[in-house]
Amino acid sequence: MKSPVRVLVVDDSAVMRKLIPQLLHGDPAIEVVGTAMDGLLGLKKIGELRPDVVTLDLEMPRMDGIEMLREIMRRYDVPVIVVSGHSEKSAYSAMKALSLGAFDFVAKPKDAKQGGMDQIARELAMKIKVAAVAGGPKNKFAAQDSPRKNSRTQLGDARPTRSIAIGISTGGPNALHYVFSQLPADFSGCLVVVQHMPEGFTQMFARRLNDCSAFEVTEARSGDLLTPGRAYICPGNRHIKVRRTEKGEMIVLVDQPHVNGHRPSADVLFHSVAKELGSESVAILMTGMGEDGAEGMRAVQAAGGVTIAQSLESCVVDSMPRAAIEHGYAGRVVSLDTLPGVLQALCTSERSRHRADAPDLVTSRNTQ
Repeated sequence: MKSPVRVLVVDDSAVMRKLIPQLLHGDPAIEVVGTAMDGLLGLKKIGELRPDVVTLDLEMPRMDGIEMLREIMRRYDVPVIVVSGHSEKSAYSAMKALSLGAFDFVAKPKDAKQGGMDQIARELAMKIKVAAVAGGPKNKFAAQDSPRKNSRTQLGDARPTRSIAIGISTGGPNALHYVFSQLPADFSGCLVVVQHMPEGFTQMFARRLNDCSAFEVTEARSGDLLTPGRAYICPGNRHIKVRRTEKGEMIVLVDQPHVNGHRPSADVLFHSVAKELGSESVAILMTGMGEDGAEGMRAVQAAGGVTIAQSLESCVVDSMPRAAIEHGYAGRVVSLDTLPGVLQALCTSERSRHRADAPDLVTSRNTQ
């Protein structure tokens, strides 16, 4: 019989130190081996108990979660799942923790004292078990905040050369940070991203990506037109679709039921681009757990579009791209470090094709 995953819970709240073990107790694959009320005690208990996974609060006395995480990354090879509050400060700290090497995070419900923790019990247990299998941080591609922010250029094209849909989950914040930091200021495509992330965190996530990118990154709003050199991050707890209009491709946010257990869902986005863009559509599945996006990628493939999966060895968790690859829905498999070049090549080749077509259009008009 396989041994249960040994978990250490670090949180300054006595309520959370009681609730989290209670919630995890019902899963026979998980054993809470200890708790700690601050970072200093938490580090001591990691050395004594040797847990497989640590759940970590970020706002604690003496040594906060960020400082403890830095020490864990320096001294131990153990995955960390952040348990975060919902404030803007908490969202910023959660994004910082992911950049430092935290495996993933879950958001505390606002009514935790009234039993609201039940809604995250399944999510937390699932992430703990996946983290235990994935192990400590791997395949980290460092990217410093870019100084090129002020050199962004306005492209003359009214529409992007390519509108590229991306589905991503666990490991996504750091992977996207790397990819976005490598794309140039004159990137002529447009990126529409579904990152599995709770409501209240995606705006801070978009800001973080904007800081590292030479192009504009914003949280998406209904009615936004897809324009060159832009990236749109779907808000948490909404679905995002692309709709083709006379003015160009437009973002539409909807509140339909969860798909594959997610809202936002990559499948919803991919199905919409397949329907609206057809052979011009591009769908990319990156690191993440579950199978969200695979069926939507099938639709893009059937429409004649481009389908790309991140290589399994470069993922933090590979089940999302693996599902697409094993079903034969991924036309190409590329590693994380080569993905920026692939995106640039897709958009550059499309721009060249449009330019090559332009003289023929002028000639045909002049001869009429």
